[in-house]
Amino acid sequence: MCRHLCEALTKRIEFFDSVGCVCSDHALDVVMFAPADRDQVDKIVKKALGGDDLTALEVEQYKDYVLVHLGKQYARLHWVQQYHIGALRNNSRRYMGLLGPDTGFDAIEDQTFAKKLSMLLDTLDSTDELPKTILYCLNPRDNEVLATIMNCFQQSGIVGKMQFGSTWWFNDQKDGMEKQLTALSQLGLVSKFVGMLTDSRSFLSYTRHEYFRRILCNMFGTLIEEGEYPNDVEFVGEIVKDVCYNNAIKYFSK
Repeated sequence: MCRHLCEALTKRIEFFDSVGCVCSDHALDVVMFAPADRDQVDKIVKKALGGDDLTALEVEQYKDYVLVHLGKQYARLHWVQQYHIGALRNNSRRYMGLLGPDTGFDAIEDQTFAKKLSMLLDTLDSTDELPKTILYCLNPRDNEVLATIMNCFQQSGIVGKMQFGSTWWFNDQKDGMEKQLTALSQLGLVSKFVGMLTDSRSFLSYTRHEYFRRILCNMFGTLIEEGEYPNDVEFVGEIVKDVCYNNAIKYFSK
């Protein structure tokens, strides 16, 4: 049962790969990690299909097993995987009943996840099957967590393999962008950052790219004025162009 599930997932990944897909995206509202072998997960899948309730541990084992399997497929096909961490969804039962799920009544989750995220990444890295990965947090408290964890899994020959992703959702405003850039600059290499992204379902959200560029340039301008960066427009300008365009082109190329 578990084998068939993984085979089906692999076939869908391969189909999307055949039509040009290079990236996946996973919502890890809470990061889960509980190792289990295929026989254990097979029993869990059969139990769920039989209509029985799963324990919290069984849910965690199942999700961990599937994420590791998917990560290995992404690495094999040279995809980028993305983890969006920390949403607390559908908080108002009243409005969920009136409007349905995902209608705007979501918030920031405050559970900790560093250890389990590290173990999940390490499981893939230990067999050299960790794909390029972008990590996003919804709680700005976790900026430094992601900025340091990513550095534990960088790899020689793949520039900026692990990325602390751009600001997401509630953080996608001036203060949030500045905090993310500051954490990345202090604990990583902002020059290798793949920059801003957008939600393709919302045309109006594309303006955030211009907003991000202005904030990025203002940050560098301030550093230059304060003597913390060289007063060299060409040198700093190349970093800005890389963050806003070139790095992403290279990063998402197979």
